[in-house]
Amino acid sequence: MRHPPPPAPQAPPVTHYENFPVASLLCPPALRQPIAALYAFARTADDLADEGQATPAQRLADLQAYRAELAAAAVGTPPGPRWAAVFTPLAAVLRSHRLPLPLLHDLLSAFEQDVVMTADGATYADRPALLQYCRLSANPVGRLLLHLYDVEDVRSLAQSDAICSALQLINFWQDLSEDLPRGRHYLTDADCAAHGVSRAQLARLQRTPASERLVLDCAAWARELMLSGAPLARRLPGRAGWELRLVVQGGLRVLDKVQALSGASLVQRPVLGKADWPAVLARALWMRG
Repeated sequence: MRHPPPPAPQAPPVTHYENFPVASLLCPPALRQPIAALYAFARTADDLADEGQATPAQRLADLQAYRAELAAAAVGTPPGPRWAAVFTPLAAVLRSHRLPLPLLHDLLSAFEQDVVMTADGATYADRPALLQYCRLSANPVGRLLLHLYDVEDVRSLAQSDAICSALQLINFWQDLSEDLPRGRHYLTDADCAAHGVSRAQLARLQRTPASERLVLDCAAWARELMLSGAPLARRLPGRAGWELRLVVQGGLRVLDKVQALSGASLVQRPVLGKADWPAVLARALWMRG
């Protein structure tokens, strides 16, 4: 699974659940332990869905057992030995910060969806269907972080959703060269049809003018979504604002690289290096101003 937000400043900003600001210098000390507990929860579930040689049926069984442990932790039942290192600290955070439990269940639903769709070779019909997946896989992360920062207003939640969905989409367009050979299809049927690109061409990682237009169109969609949520990063005060500004600009920088390749991310994964961080920091400073 690919999922988003914010990274520590020294890490690439759009990859896996490292998008949680784990032990980030910008994270208030009082929130480092709660965020680390959320990270461990998501990271472990992601591994259950994605790592190793387990069959899809085994992965789904493990995720169901993991969901049962979450439900038990929410009512104060001591965890079993398999994931005690995850659910003991998480249970404390559930109590101390009254975390919205449905958001954690949404994340698990997204992991389960990943397992099923990859096993079936299924595709997403259109952009609304893909955004619905992002609602489960990415948006809960931002909402959980805003909850920890005591930000609950409707506008902020909507803008957080836009940023997190954009990060998820950016991750997809960044990872095409890795996802497609593994049977993960995030380019939608409607987008492929609109640009005249077949699934067979994508499976072969066959780069054509049509595939380049497809990738660039999807990248432009992700950029538009990110920019629609970006005002939240200007509005949040203190460390939360700085962290989110770095997240937004890190994501946009990855998109710069995707678009600079003119659609070649179908065969080459663009990544951020040390040379990119001055530009990210400068743009974050500009957002602050």
